[in-house]
Amino acid sequence: MIIGNDEIIKIKGLKTYFHTDDGVVKAVDGVDFDIRKGETMGLVGESACGKTVTALSIMRLVESPPGEIEEGEVLYKGENLLKISQKRMRKVRGNEISMIFQEPMTSLNPVFTIGRQLSEVLILHQNMSKNEALDKSEEMIKLVGIPRPREILKGYSHELSGGMRQRAMIAMALSCNPGLLIADEPTTALDVTIQAQILELIKSLQESIGMTVLFITHDLGVIAEVSDRVAVMYAGKIQEFGTVEEIFLEHVHP
Repeated sequence: MIIGNDEIIKIKGLKTYFHTDDGVVKAVDGVDFDIRKGETMGLVGESACGKTVTALSIMRLVESPPGEIEEGEVLYKGENLLKISQKRMRKVRGNEISMIFQEPMTSLNPVFTIGRQLSEVLILHQNMSKNEALDKSEEMIKLVGIPRPREILKGYSHELSGGMRQRAMIAMALSCNPGLLIADEPTTALDVTIQAQILELIKSLQESIGMTVLFITHDLGVIAEVSDRVAVMYAGKIQEFGTVEEIFLEHVHP
């Protein structure tokens, strides 16, 4: 893959706290890292260390209350996403920056067909007609390796296996050709064989369409397989940052 020196996104001094009855939880407490165009940046750490909250902060999807982005900057192509209007952020979210989640069953609406959900994204963000959106949806379903695309588009999420649901989520996330894809534990809920297929799919799509990925996981084996650089997170802070080789051969954090 070709990795440019151009930063596509830079996180500076990000702090996201949750104000609870028991006090303040500093879920993200002064996080700094950057992601270069064309690379896969791994964000790794144990459960509840702040990885997902970091991703939700980038997307401005932290539930408030109790969560609050206290300070920091999220510079996407030089624009601070924490300062722009909600209207502008809605255009960025899903269009320029997309996110796939750990459990696709909770992300796909069981009431609507896969085709309707995919096409709505394209109609909203790409100003396509209904027919254009359905054609593009079929193309995306083929791209992520789902057989019988027309049949799948007419079906519902509960009719698909876990691996197929995750492929459908990836198709939806990539449908608008985002500059950055955030993959939050996208393989954790899948068995080992399907996990390997999804990882290979993400790698091949990155190489074929040149996308940039923030890959979030607790699994160091996955990080070693997919990442160019790695940020190690613990207790809301980045403890280590470097290439995969540096992190695995000269690690500081246990």
